[in-house]
Amino acid sequence: MNIAIVGIGLIGGSIGIRFKESNFCNKIVGVEKNETNQKKALQLGLVDEIQSLQEAIKSCKVIILTVPVDVIMDLLPGILDQVTDQVIIDMGSTKSRILDMIKDHPNRGRYIAAHPMAGTEYSGPEAAIKDLFKDKMMVYVEASKTDEDAFEIADGITDQLEMQSSFMNAQEHDMHTAYVSHISHLTSFALALTVLEKEKSQGRIFELAGSGFQSTVRLAKSSPDMWTPIIKQNRANVLEVLEEHIKQLQHVYDKIKMEDYTAVHKWIKKSNKIKRIIK
Repeated sequence: MNIAIVGIGLIGGSIGIRFKESNFCNKIVGVEKNETNQKKALQLGLVDEIQSLQEAIKSCKVIILTVPVDVIMDLLPGILDQVTDQVIIDMGSTKSRILDMIKDHPNRGRYIAAHPMAGTEYSGPEAAIKDLFKDKMMVYVEASKTDEDAFEIADGITDQLEMQSSFMNAQEHDMHTAYVSHISHLTSFALALTVLEKEKSQGRIFELAGSGFQSTVRLAKSSPDMWTPIIKQNRANVLEVLEEHIKQLQHVYDKIKMEDYTAVHKWIKKSNKIKRIIK
């Protein structure tokens, strides 16, 4: 079985590493528009060869889409137009708009909407790392609409990546990812800009930046080319979580301004309940 990875960055490259280690497939084909990334992917051994998308559709049984979600929107209908028994796996971070777009396509059954809940703040082929997916969650969205044989292949890939599985509908997925992933990035972007603005007048501020600051702001290194389309496609859920986040910030701002430190203590203690979920 030949597998094509469309977009050889952090996610696509890390999949390539795992497939190479496990000898899961006969050939790993890379589809990548950026020539520099093509060369790096070959040099790093993430893929066996580079092909055009059209070539990959003809030569591969599985096509895995690990490009930004706006690119998935552009490519997916045309790919589905050309498939026969191939399996198309979309690993984008939002699902509702994509699924709505192809819901009536005659080859809808050959498509799997999947989201690996794994990643780092880095991008490009050099960002690919071993065991990125190990023990993480693969979310299948509207899996019941996928042909059984196509799902079995996708689930076999999830097993090869050593991931656990979860099943959701599109609305659930996009809402939950807004709360556990998208808001984390938006908060990190905002904090980075807050400190960068202060740094203009207080140039030594980063001398005091310890591990707490670094861990909180690290997501601000993430690619705008990836995250702007995610925010656009999940706009309603992102606005909802931002509204709640701003409300929480306003609450603690007001209590500090009023010097109500009993209320601040209660606010922090209430937040500690997250320990029940995250160990």
